[in-house]
Amino acid sequence: MPPEQLALRFLAFVAGVVVVARALSSAVRVFVLPRASNEPIARFVFTGMGRLFRIVANPSKPYAFRDRVMAYFAPVSLLVLPIVWLSIVLIGYTAIFWSFGAERVSDAFRISGSSLFTLGFAPTAGTAEDIASFSEAGIGLLLLALLIAYLPTMYASFSRRELAVNLLEVRADSPPSAIAMLERFHRLGRMDHFHGQLETWESWFADIAESHTSLAALAFFRSPQRDHSWVNAAGAIMDGAALYRSTVDVPKDIQADLTIRAGYLALRRIADFFRIDYVREPTDETPCSITQEEFGIACDELADKGIALKPDREQAWRDFRGWRINYDQTLLALARLTMAPPAHWNGLPWEVIEPVSRPKPRQFGR
Repeated sequence: MPPEQLALRFLAFVAGVVVVARALSSAVRVFVLPRASNEPIARFVFTGMGRLFRIVANPSKPYAFRDRVMAYFAPVSLLVLPIVWLSIVLIGYTAIFWSFGAERVSDAFRISGSSLFTLGFAPTAGTAEDIASFSEAGIGLLLLALLIAYLPTMYASFSRRELAVNLLEVRADSPPSAIAMLERFHRLGRMDHFHGQLETWESWFADIAESHTSLAALAFFRSPQRDHSWVNAAGAIMDGAALYRSTVDVPKDIQADLTIRAGYLALRRIADFFRIDYVREPTDETPCSITQEEFGIACDELADKGIALKPDREQAWRDFRGWRINYDQTLLALARLTMAPPAHWNGLPWEVIEPVSRPKPRQFGR
């Protein structure tokens, strides 16, 4: 074999090893590494699939249609991801088999495909090709096994998240509203139980901060109910805690401070993972999507329901705004990213969710 061709085949072998190692590294970082890792191959797949899905689910369509379309986005992207990894491994081993002496690239591709999918219709020649064939078959099985093992962990985290989101509807309506939540606690005479609710959601925020970065696809898994969203739930709880802390005339409860801090730290970690820009050290000059007029309307609604408010409304507004600007930008950005349904104080009411058509109750003879 001429030296030039020998050198070319050696470079093909090195390139093939690097490509296969890159695919394995991507799979480990996505499926195994227990920390946030914004992996380029996974990001490319999800970004590309997101663009395709958003072309279909464009803003001109009714929300119900867009919600049905986007419900498939994360599951389909997860299925495409192993296909991309397997394709990369297939290409890498094609280069390796060609470097071992296959006459044509098509022959090397045939051996690589036969090995990767354990079909065995393309025989290998020599110990080196046998070892490469066995290793490729093992890598193919490993990638599929990682996906299978990954899904139960993801759906366990999804179930924990959605349990709290579903329970919130009982307390805060759907889409959730901080005002409705405080009104309901007051009407039931359970305002003193709001402390326990805040403790529960502090733990929930810690859970999503870990799960929605180490299992990033979870952020795009939509709730079973189209008017539910983990982003809207987070906003309602933090707004409720901020109103409770700044505006409602109750004894000072430090748990509200802790829950708000747990919430905005969780949203910031998720925003950092998705490379969302936000003001990290907000000041009095930092803009807020909630105006003082909207805050005043909320105070009037609470007062009309008999909830005692602090007498200095100006100070209450400054305190509420001081809490809200810590999570305002990340909350709205994540709502746009996940295409969350419109909710109170969670972005502009650019659309109305169509009511679910329910069957008429059946009439039975008397």
